[in-house]
Amino acid sequence: MEMFHELQELLGAYLMPVLIAIPLAIIVLIAAFKRDDYRPPREYTPPPRPPEGGQRANAPVVLPPLPISANAGPNAGPSMASAFVTAPSPMQPPKPAPVVPEGPPTILVADDSAVVRTKLKRLLEGAGFTVVQVNDGNEAMAQLDEKPEIAVLITDLEMPNKDGFELIADVHGSLTTEDLPVIAITGHDELHGRVGQIEGVYGIFKKPWNDRELLKRVESLAHLRTAASRRGRRASDLRAPPSA
Repeated sequence: MEMFHELQELLGAYLMPVLIAIPLAIIVLIAAFKRDDYRPPREYTPPPRPPEGGQRANAPVVLPPLPISANAGPNAGPSMASAFVTAPSPMQPPKPAPVVPEGPPTILVADDSAVVRTKLKRLLEGAGFTVVQVNDGNEAMAQLDEKPEIAVLITDLEMPNKDGFELIADVHGSLTTEDLPVIAITGHDELHGRVGQIEGVYGIFKKPWNDRELLKRVESLAHLRTAASRRGRRASDLRAPPSA
């Protein structure tokens, strides 16, 4: 029994240090493995360090010069606002509407026959119109440029210098007369088909024509033309800026 107690005391004296050393060895091994995980590999190359003084190797950015205002003096420098703010361009004045007189509408008659011009003049003036007569298409274009108040054009298709087809093409090709109503008169049936293919011709009358039908056509076209011109003039007056 005494021998058992002596063995127990002997084992207790050696067992206690062993029990303390084993956990310590385990902790040391774990710490060693953790340290190896954060160690960089042999082929690892650290990034290059920036140059001393904090200066970068990149080339400096060069900004374009700022524009100088046109209204500035000779010694004025560039303005920051002028680089972003551009003065608005002045508004173009609206296209003036054709002048519409308060009197009767004006009718332009283009025909190389004096007899036809006289007959048309008597018919139209009897209905209250103002009549302007010309011999060919060149004279007609000159009158249209001189008298923008002309409301209707009556033209013969066969005339010297510039015939009716060329006159109609010039009238519709001009910005000032493109909406002018045109009435064609002719003495040949074969010309009716050609005129029917032209836009802007509001009537084709064969010689001799019916005075009543021709007069009704002229009255309706002159009324529409005059009303449209007056509306355009009122719109232009509303768009025009007030005078200082």
